[in-house]
Amino acid sequence: MQKARLDKSNAGSRPPSEVVSHYLEAIYYMWSEGEPLRSARLADWLGVSRPTVTVALRRMGGYGMVRMNGRKEIELTPSGRRAAEAIVRRHRIMERWLTDGLGLDWVTADEEAARLEHAVSEVVERRLYEVLGKPSTCPHGNPIPGHSKALPNEHRLASMKPHAKATVSRVSEVAEREAPMLLTYLHERGLTPGREISVVEVDGVARTIRIRAGNRSVTLSHDTAAKLWVVPV
Repeated sequence: MQKARLDKSNAGSRPPSEVVSHYLEAIYYMWSEGEPLRSARLADWLGVSRPTVTVALRRMGGYGMVRMNGRKEIELTPSGRRAAEAIVRRHRIMERWLTDGLGLDWVTADEEAARLEHAVSEVVERRLYEVLGKPSTCPHGNPIPGHSKALPNEHRLASMKPHAKATVSRVSEVAEREAPMLLTYLHERGLTPGREISVVEVDGVARTIRIRAGNRSVTLSHDTAAKLWVVPV
């Protein structure tokens, strides 16, 4: 990832720079997944050094976007969260257009949306949202900020017990960004939002879970199953 300086001209009402946007987006994704937000984890996500993250967070704190809580975890301030939501909203709307409108696959759409989200104006964003029929989620089922919220009764597939039945609701944003090939793997096996599944077996020793999706039996590692959110039936 190309490094660039954080400019204080981003403070106030101006849109955040592309570098600040990357930080805000990563923090938002980890927060929405319930991950502990620590500098080391953020450095791994962004592919930069820990000192680079420390400097960036200090400057973003000066802009009033982030703060550290009593557990030394990163938090978005109200203004930082609004800025992050705007970035994520644009990204997910662009993904919808790229998949539904242009027919791109999940992985390509996510990569292209990451490039386009910084160049699209609010006017174009709003118009695309309307033309697409006002979608509530991205192609992977994650809610579009400002237009929908995560379902209150969602669980990670890894937490389900044998013989449980559920419907896939979304794929973790962490999987999208850190393991893009996992998106292809899940898509090829039909594990997409709306798919009904049943848990056949949970192997606590091998740390795997075997499920049935339609006519197909699929065995997933515990880590992979943790990246799928489902709604129990």
